Amino acid sequence: MTRPITAGVDGSAESLAALAWAGREAVRRGLALRVVHVWRYEEHQALDAGDRETQDRWVRDAAAEAAREVAERHPGLDITTDVLEGDPVDALTAAAADAELLVLGSRGHGPVVGFLLGSVGQQVIADSVRPVVLVRAGDEAAGREIVVGQHGDPEDSAAALGFAFGTAAARGATVRAVRAWTLPPVFAYSPGSMRLLDEAGGLEPYEKKGLAEALEPWRERFPDVPVVEHVEIGSAGQVLLSVAGRAQLMVVGRRAHRTAVGARIGSVAHGVLHHAECPVAVVPAS
Repeated sequence: MTRPITAGVDGSAESLAALAWAGREAVRRGLALRVVHVWRYEEHQALDAGDRETQDRWVRDAAAEAAREVAERHPGLDITTDVLEGDPVDALTAAAADAELLVLGSRGHGPVVGFLLGSVGQQVIADSVRPVVLVRAGDEAAGREIVVGQHGDPEDSAAALGFAFGTAAARGATVRAVRAWTLPPVFAYSPGSMRLLDEAGGLEPYEKKGLAEALEPWRERFPDVPVVEHVEIGSAGQVLLSVAGRAQLMVVGRRAHRTAVGARIGSVAHGVLHHAECPVAVVPAS
């Protein structure tokens, strides 16, 4: 069964930017668009917005109007709208499971403060089994590339690379695959790793070889997608952000970690979400 692209809306400028982005992506990929508005009566009641029936009608009208604006921009796009009452994390996570990807708005306050991700967005990203794209209001990314982070062995970044190449193919864009590396302490090397480094000719050639091996199956699957291999010393988050100006979309992988204080999405994904100017896709490991 073909899954839609799903956008979560709440009437904010950020969510409307996310909906517009989702509509364009659905057209590019030839997929349907699902618009989901999740609300809680208790929160609206605190705003003295009328009884439940009045609030429900207001929410449905707002969701329908948002969908109607997208339909006017993209005639022929298959659009459905669902208004759900309940916990937003549970509802959006469930919506993501039935989607090709979930698109959400994210508040931005300039390049220094960046995204104010919030607990709902962070929990949805951590729990989602599908990619989640975060879009700022305005969505004025000027870059031409799909920038994707790669690390470790080929399978470690396979899901993120697959998403990046598929998106680039749909957009006619270039993939910039970024592999960052740092100088580990000498005692971290095993005899086996030292042998591999010697065979590769040193640390940087070793990292370049690792990136090339990870990209090989995706180059074969998407032969028409131009690829730039980018290997640079530094922390992964800093290196990715240094090329964010080239990106129309940044793609990072995610391994969610649960702690006593809630879900964690990893330092690289968290840093990119907070500071990248362009939309960011967080892709769970397959």
